[in-house]
Amino acid sequence: MKFGIIKERKNPPDRRVVFTPEELAKLKKEHPEVSIKVESSDIRFFTDEQYANLGIEVSTDMSDCDVLFGVKEVPVEALIPNKKYFFFSHTIKKQPDNRKLLQAILEKNIELYDHETIVDANFKRLIGFGRYAGIVGAYNAFRAFGIKFGLYAIPKAETLSGKDALVDKLKRQILPPVKIVLTGRGKVANGAKEILDGIKIKEVSIENYLTKNYTEPVYTQIDILDYNKRKDGQPSDKKDFYANPKEYTSDFERFTKVSDIFIAGHFYANDAPVILTREMLQANDNKIKVVADISCDVNGPIASTIKASTIAEPLFGYLPSEHKEVDVFHPAAIVVMSIDNLPCELPKDASEGFGEMFMEHVIPAFFNGDKDGILQRAKITENGRLTERFKYLQDYVDGK
Repeated sequence: MKFGIIKERKNPPDRRVVFTPEELAKLKKEHPEVSIKVESSDIRFFTDEQYANLGIEVSTDMSDCDVLFGVKEVPVEALIPNKKYFFFSHTIKKQPDNRKLLQAILEKNIELYDHETIVDANFKRLIGFGRYAGIVGAYNAFRAFGIKFGLYAIPKAETLSGKDALVDKLKRQILPPVKIVLTGRGKVANGAKEILDGIKIKEVSIENYLTKNYTEPVYTQIDILDYNKRKDGQPSDKKDFYANPKEYTSDFERFTKVSDIFIAGHFYANDAPVILTREMLQANDNKIKVVADISCDVNGPIASTIKASTIAEPLFGYLPSEHKEVDVFHPAAIVVMSIDNLPCELPKDASEGFGEMFMEHVIPAFFNGDKDGILQRAKITENGRLTERFKYLQDYVDGK
């Protein structure tokens, strides 16, 4: 079996990689029966030389590899027929932009394994970059606040060496007694929480957050049933919410009345209620000044996320009264950060963490007969057809 690490070809360039040089050296040591090749790249954080120095073959020809690993979507013209590919295809939610990619994968008889579909027996995701999105997103929230109010100027996360450097920069700033609300309890939200805790922001209960005033910055972390409620007022639990999302409406307005910064780290499912509405942001008692939407669902549950921002242009102003983009310094503007590829700002940390997860959860399946079904569950296409788990994508493939 021959593994290949492919060059990232999507624009804007992504400097992350599935395996660092050290992880590949470890893989070779643990499984000497495997051949490994890395495609030459002038983009990725880790150089060709770093791989070569650890005895990893570097080449421009990947046609002799059996399994190819990448991060972002592979352009159709770069796909090699009859191979196994692992990358984020962004097709499983029927994303219109990538229909042609999935069609090409089927036509070229490629076995596609999406990093997003790698789950355990309970269908819980095993790998991802969510933690790093949360870390960078929280940093950017504070950066946006400093810029908007002229309090301090800190550099972009991409210019710093890693999480510790982000924390160090933020620790040096003096913050007013702001209130920060963080949605979510998953990897993204907990990544953001690492920054909040790292810079010693005080965590308080929801009740105290909503009712008390503080002389220092504070935050509260809230879950699904803290910002959603049943329309009929009946008691609820998570199981009911997931089964009947249309029976719920947002209960987030109580947080808009007291929060200065909103860090959105939640997972948003289809049919779930809108969380932060335009009406909430238009209200006279709305206090939110910065929205850091890490989840970045454009025209989704956060009304101010009218577009994805970019690492090059990370912030924009949102004018609730007209539901449009304005200058960040417009007096009525809410500052929005909605970068959809946040982990790219920490390519070293993100690649190291991703590789560790992949080595732990996925690589063993290649050598134990996939006894836990990791590969089988993750496989989207096989023999030019969709697998059973992903048959729901057939109308998407057909262009319907």
